[in-house]
Amino acid sequence: MKLYFSPGACSLASHIVAREAGLDLELDEVGLGDKQTASGKDFRAINPKGCVPALELDNGELLTEGPAIMQYLADRNPASGLAPAYDSLARYRLQEMLGFISTEVHKRYSPLFNPASPESVRADSVAALQRQYALLDKRLADHEWLVGDQFTAADAYLFTTTNWAAHIGFDLSAFPAVLAHQKRVGARPAVHAALVAEGLIKP
Repeated sequence: MKLYFSPGACSLASHIVAREAGLDLELDEVGLGDKQTASGKDFRAINPKGCVPALELDNGELLTEGPAIMQYLADRNPASGLAPAYDSLARYRLQEMLGFISTEVHKRYSPLFNPASPESVRADSVAALQRQYALLDKRLADHEWLVGDQFTAADAYLFTTTNWAAHIGFDLSAFPAVLAHQKRVGARPAVHAALVAEGLIKP
């Protein structure tokens, strides 16, 4: 399998899940500006959506959208516990949390990365993030992980998006449980390996 990624982007979550699952994964970096891959291809010809992550399967098919990719990768190694069993309530709790992070956390950061965003839009995004992190902080104050009693794809996704806070000056000091979660996830060997592989930290 090949993962098309950009360092530190939302594709990092899929990269983490693959490493946590012990999967062999080829990486092909995509330039966010020119949409060229490190292998010399036009990423838009591979994925017309133009967004990472995209996962090229062994049969040549392409899977897109982070939450779908993370669940697919997790299911390659069910024993990893990265995604609960099919048709269990815990599986739907994972999907619930992935959906929440995708729509209410991930997308709220987008205007904050765009210097052309009107101040009113930026203010709305900051206020929304504060509300959502307050909910997450309450959850993580009582639970080590977001779903069930072990690390799942949802934790990888929250870690990835929350890492963006420092880049846009979003203050997380009011959310100590979220910060503690970031530290727990960042200390995992597979997460550390993914960060090193993407050039985000030194070995």
